[in-house]
Amino acid sequence: MSIQEIIKQNETVVLDVRTPQEYAGGNVAESINIPLQELPARAHELGKINGNIVVCCASGGRSSMATQMLQGQGFRNVYNGGGWMEVNYFKNN
Repeated sequence: MSIQEIIKQNETVVLDVRTPQEYAGGNVAESINIPLQELPARAHELGKINGNIVVCCASGGRSSMATQMLQGQGFRNVYNGGGWMEVNYFKNN
């Protein structure tokens, strides 16, 4: 399954790991904002999610690190979506 197909699934949650300032400047509707530096302490907040988690940031670097971090903590169905604008495009088209 492609990242585009995963993003379009109803149970998919988008996790944006940019700073709150970046997030306020534009984001994917209904996404969750947990900055990368806060993710180790706040990953438990994602434990209630039953579907896929697609991680995004500005260009894909931080989302790649966050994806690896979450997978290392035992999260399954976590995918690196790359930049938030691309994720937003796939979600809305």
